[in-house]
Amino acid sequence: MNDKIAVVTGAGGTLCSSMAIDLAKQGYKVALLGRTLSKLKKVSDEIKANNGIALCVPADVSDEVSVKKARDIIENQLGTCTVLINGAGGNQNDALPNIAAFDERELNDEEGVKGFFNLSMDVFQNVIDINTMGTVIPCFVFGKSMAKNKKGNIINFASMTSYRPITKVAAYAMAKSGVVSFTQWLAAYLAPAKIRVNAIAPGFFLNDRSRMLMLDEVGSPTERAQNILGHTPMGRFGEAQELIGCMNWLIDEKNAGFVTGITIPVDGGFLSCPGV
Repeated sequence: MNDKIAVVTGAGGTLCSSMAIDLAKQGYKVALLGRTLSKLKKVSDEIKANNGIALCVPADVSDEVSVKKARDIIENQLGTCTVLINGAGGNQNDALPNIAAFDERELNDEEGVKGFFNLSMDVFQNVIDINTMGTVIPCFVFGKSMAKNKKGNIINFASMTSYRPITKVAAYAMAKSGVVSFTQWLAAYLAPAKIRVNAIAPGFFLNDRSRMLMLDEVGSPTERAQNILGHTPMGRFGEAQELIGCMNWLIDEKNAGFVTGITIPVDGGFLSCPGV
């Protein structure tokens, strides 16, 4: 058990908290990384209540110094990371237009119309940083320790937007497309170090932020949610637990030891359905 040490970024979120809890049940010592300590502590408390080992480490994954400090704490208290789950990321409202195609009114900053030309480029850049560099930097920092030990497993978080841009999420789609490319590149690069690198691309799962976009005040699907569900053959949103099997297969050296550089959609069939 001494070499079963998992680092989970974005561990306070809906999806990665479930992954962290499952890893702890398997006997992993789990380091929980995120920007909000209160969210991490909630996950840690659940793990410890079931006799697991968890360490909360506040960190900004898009900042190299912050991640290096987190690594030093983790290696001092738990040991060297053997499994890295890069789940930190997300979007911001100021990087989202409220229209799906160009409208002349956005050029005049007309009230109620927010198009591409009304967005904050600083926020646009921040979305790219948290999703791309927020994946690259933990791989750079924790991957170096893995390479020294000649073993390790990295799982990055891609998205449906990695395959095709979805309206209103340009920055996020650009970033998540980059995650897939980086996953392939890093898998080839780290193969001699016996480190496998793959990615999971969740379909549409509800979390605290998306719930406000997908459900109205009475809990019914919004127009955008209905559109998504109409393109999802299984006709529902995913549940966090439905990512666990994919994660466990990818980190299993016996059953997936020859698997690296791939991105696996867990999407209820979304990518298979063009909507016509």
